[in-house]
Amino acid sequence: QVQVVESGGGLVQTGGSLRLSCAASGSIFSINTMAWYRQAPGKRRELVALIYSDGTTNYADSAKGRFSISRGNANNTVYLQLNSLKPEDTAVYYCNVDVIHRRTRNYVEGWGQGTLVAVSA
Repeated sequence: QVQVVESGGGLVQTGGSLRLSCAASGSIFSINTMAWYRQAPGKRRELVALIYSDGTTNYADSAKGRFSISRGNANNTVYLQLNSLKPEDTAVYYCNVDVIHRRTRNYVEGWGQGTLVAVSA
């Protein structure tokens, strides 16, 4: 089992910033990718940013230049810095991890419960 916990959401005005944090724990041998997704009301969940174990990153077009994903010193943590926030960024943000299970060496995916980011106009 893999446990994923996010924190850092909240209410912010347009142009403001937030930093989301995510920590993964459990039967983890190694982490392949850590990512942030978001889901706005009435919309599908979409990828915001992803970071590979080697530090390579990918961003959605909507996130490029404004958001930054990074890994913590403890490799089981990931952050998402949200800058220049817009009302359309309002969504529940979910952390996703793709890991290799410590015992089985199978790939296991974990999702957090989500943290709400609300941007007021």
